[in-house]
Amino acid sequence: MYDGAGHTATGYEVTNISNDLYKTGDFTFSGNATVKGTDAGTYNMELKASDFTNNSKNFSNVEFVIVDGTLEISKRSVTLTSADDEKVYDRTALTNSTITVDGDGFVDGEGASYDVTGSQTEVGSSDNMFSYTLNEGTKADNYTITTTEGTLTVTALTDKVTVTITENSGSEKYDGTEKIVTGYKVTNISNSLYTTDDFLFNGNDKVVGTDAGTYNMELKSADFTNNSKNFSNVEFVIVDGTLEISKRTVTLTSLDSTKVYDGEALTNDEVTVSGDGFADGEGASYDVTGTQTEVGSSVNAFTYILNEGTKADNYEITKVDGT
Repeated sequence: MYDGAGHTATGYEVTNISNDLYKTGDFTFSGNATVKGTDAGTYNMELKASDFTNNSKNFSNVEFVIVDGTLEISKRSVTLTSADDEKVYDRTALTNSTITVDGDGFVDGEGASYDVTGSQTEVGSSDNMFSYTLNEGTKADNYTITTTEGTLTVTALTDKVTVTITENSGSEKYDGTEKIVTGYKVTNISNSLYTTDDFLFNGNDKVVGTDAGTYNMELKSADFTNNSKNFSNVEFVIVDGTLEISKRTVTLTSLDSTKVYDGEALTNDEVTVSGDGFADGEGASYDVTGTQTEVGSSVNAFTYILNEGTKADNYEITKVDGT
């Protein structure tokens, strides 16, 4: 086997003489029965018939037949293997540049350099790819080199990740028109590795109202779906948001009036509307019953009836009687 050193095979054997009368002492050898080699390969000794001379006068027809001998230096078997490695997902690439050399190995002072390019970031597995370059003085023909790629494996993070979803809120005053609040905010994620790109939303993040009151958006955890294979335990927590439509404040006031006694009843059927007032197209009708004939004072009493389409629940109405 190739070991970087020189090797030698010497000599020959007389394997057959066709006539028993002829002996090895009857011929002489004047060649070089030596073959040398260092690198892997087949080296022939290449003796020639002319290297042998019959020196016996008792035989006049002697033929020398050469069967070649060889020095065989076999290649070294080398297996280069990149490392297996594994870790839990952490958003950084998993790499391992270790290369092991098995089999016969390289001869002392010879070897290779390695460029390991294998990388795995997401959950899954891939080959730990690499290439090699033989060092100066290391001849490829002296080796049978086999490469085996290891496996890089990233497993899912099993720790619970809590994503807090806060629905948007809004406040409006009733004005007879439709009010809308849309959207939500991601207000907290318990693990910084998890991002908003790692989940999908397939719900309805919209709340609509017209009349005064509180309207809940009512998103559900099921509206959010983890779509990242890197996380196996994701919880979505919903913080409710609301659309608040407040009532309009309305003050209805019958007017104060005064006059000198004239025997006729004093009345005033005018009613003023103050505060926020009624929404456009809404209002009330009034029945003012206050009256004063004699000297003195009395309440300018009145009642009101909301017009059709005007809902009492949309208003905080204060009634003030004049004098």
